[in-house]
Amino acid sequence: MRIAIVGQGYVGTSLGVAALSAGHEVVGVEINNSRLHQLKQEVSYHITSDFDAANNQDVVIIAVPTPLDSTRQPDLTFLYSACRSLAKSLTKGTLIVNESTSYPGTLRNIIAPTVGNLHSYASAPERVDPGNKHWNIKNTPRLIAGLTESSTQSAINFYKTFCSNVIPVSTPEVVEAAKLLENTFRQVNIALVNEFSKIAHALNISAYEVVEAAATKPYGFMPFFPSVGVGGHCIPVDPIYLSYVANQLGTQSRFVELADEINSSMPATVAKRIESILGGSLQKKRIQVVGIAYKADTNDIRESPSIELIKLLRKMGADVIWHDPMIERFEHETSQEISIVDLGVVATSHSNIDYSLWREEGIMVIDVSVDQNSSWVKLL
Repeated sequence: MRIAIVGQGYVGTSLGVAALSAGHEVVGVEINNSRLHQLKQEVSYHITSDFDAANNQDVVIIAVPTPLDSTRQPDLTFLYSACRSLAKSLTKGTLIVNESTSYPGTLRNIIAPTVGNLHSYASAPERVDPGNKHWNIKNTPRLIAGLTESSTQSAINFYKTFCSNVIPVSTPEVVEAAKLLENTFRQVNIALVNEFSKIAHALNISAYEVVEAAATKPYGFMPFFPSVGVGGHCIPVDPIYLSYVANQLGTQSRFVELADEINSSMPATVAKRIESILGGSLQKKRIQVVGIAYKADTNDIRESPSIELIKLLRKMGADVIWHDPMIERFEHETSQEISIVDLGVVATSHSNIDYSLWREEGIMVIDVSVDQNSSWVKLL
């Protein structure tokens, strides 16, 4: 089959590689010039910025970012732009599949009317977990639903060529809501354990040890561990899309909104505890934060709480540098090798970091990552 994938970020390129491996003819559409040039050196399928390349394809997949705007509301700018460009370029009936995460009703009420009724439509939200060595596109179950039975079946036939487990559901709205619920579940449980870490701190006990103790129960409990906060495109973002659609429908989502508030407050909580550890003032204190990616062993910095922590520590007077072997530069700053500092902070625990200097020099180090096997002192 001939496949066009609009959006060549992590999701789009992973999908392109999987489809190519399954024997499909793949073209990727990417409007970001720097990303475009980079991918031309990295992937073995055709990459272009021309939406006309999507014409005459059997399947067109939309995999563009759906972030939050400056007021933390859903921002579908990229999605609308992609749909308008497809409407101008597609001249024959095509199966259009949306993989971009959005609120229920997006396929039916936004994508289909914008691109046009010449085509058939299905939703199959991405379930990509960067850095996960076990779960990938092939073995992660894929939810699918079309606007019609025939579009559902067409999408199933396509995804079965490279996905081992394809699960149809009744409507696209169910698929879209399921994606939001998956990550809202994680957001809420992470918020619960982050709030519990504050209680544990007041009790002078380890939240990590308590979670590990509770996790010995073989049923009815799932361990989540406290950290400096949540990052990535999914957990900090998807629950806001769910809350947004709830508010649009006139219903409340207080639990979801509270979870977002708790997790968003964690960098400030960590900064205050660091200030206390260093004697009540961060003025002229040299601190090095390790790991500005949101997740271990990835270079993804989207919504990273480590970056917010660095900003807060600097506002409080600290001289902060950072080290991340996965990220060479960020906002005109360069990753600094592990150095002699007043305090080392492990925010994201990459597996390939050499901490020998800190150990040899006896540097005070605290760990605020989710790594429950850390050898450093846990702050939370």
